[in-house]
Amino acid sequence: MIGRRASYLHPIKMYVFSSAIFFLLFFSLFKPSDAVNLDEEASLNAKQRADYILSLQNKLKKDSSNKFLQDRILLLKDTTRPFPAADTLETESKEGLRIGFGEKTYKNFAEYDSIQKALASSKKDGWLLRLITKKGIQINNKYKGRPNEAITKLFEGFFHRMPYLLFISLPLFALILRLVYIRRKQFYFADHGVFTIHLYVFSFIVLLFIFGLDKLQDLTGWNFLDTLQGFIFLGLVVYLYIAMHNFYKQGWGKTFVKFLLVSLLSLVMMVILFAGFLIFSAATI
Repeated sequence: MIGRRASYLHPIKMYVFSSAIFFLLFFSLFKPSDAVNLDEEASLNAKQRADYILSLQNKLKKDSSNKFLQDRILLLKDTTRPFPAADTLETESKEGLRIGFGEKTYKNFAEYDSIQKALASSKKDGWLLRLITKKGIQINNKYKGRPNEAITKLFEGFFHRMPYLLFISLPLFALILRLVYIRRKQFYFADHGVFTIHLYVFSFIVLLFIFGLDKLQDLTGWNFLDTLQGFIFLGLVVYLYIAMHNFYKQGWGKTFVKFLLVSLLSLVMMVILFAGFLIFSAATI
């Protein structure tokens, strides 16, 4: 910031290098299938059983003559008999995967189009909801009886788009800083960008350390590592606060208010990006 840059790494090069290392190790440590891995030998506990009964009862309301669902509900209500998780897959195999974005799901395009034509113009779905609903129908039919495969595909697509998500979020985070510090005329957008790059690089390092501790806990069973990971993650939040104070040279109180504002806006920004990339990933499975 004061012009002495020759002894420092170029921020863009530093970001590219650190993000490449981060995602290389991240994809080595975590597989999308791990997120949806189902222990088919395990039995449903009381809460899982109650939730599953409720979901089947909701399906039965739409198809009251479905003998298969009636038998499943009776079997689930018999608490003297275990209900293996694998049996939920059998139910889905009979009923089909049902991904829906509204109160109702549809078996095929013809059923959906027929219902839409019968509605008044004001009650028909808009073009976006129509597009999303038809994609849900397509996924339901493509992965009928194979919900785990559909979810795994979704996670695979989302995980491999995460580098793009973070890259897009970088200038957006810098824009948030620019808006929060709009009265500090000596800081240009590029300055906020350099600050953001250093923050992201530090976050990559901290998250890799947290992931490493998580894998160490899996190997050793040391539960205290959970608490340590929590403290390290909290340290990342504190780091942002201290970094904002040191970089923008304002008082601790004013910096804290702006820190809360930046945190809130960046959270909203990341939620929107995650939702957008998740929808896009669902559209490509």
